[in-house]
Amino acid sequence: MTEGYVASESPVSLESLATLGEGHIAYVKQIRSEDVPGLFPQAPRIAPGLKLFALHAADGTPIMLTDSREAAIANAWSHELQAVSVH
Repeated sequence: MTEGYVASESPVSLESLATLGEGHIAYVKQIRSEDVPGLFPQAPRIAPGLKLFALHAADGTPIMLTDSREAAIANAWSHELQAVSVH
């Protein structure tokens, strides 16, 4: 066995993996303003070239968009979600 590999007797199903962390975990991801229309179609037009932060539910559903990582984390906490960062 190679280092870093963990064998599992019962693999996690795709359905179970998709709901892992649901209602408990959210993630913060830095995005560019050019990516906003695809994630948040209802958002107003935003100037290109801006660095923004999106908060997503554990299943990837976009929750909110902000210009600061701290605001995204605060929003997660206000909804009793544990925030993690994705790079």
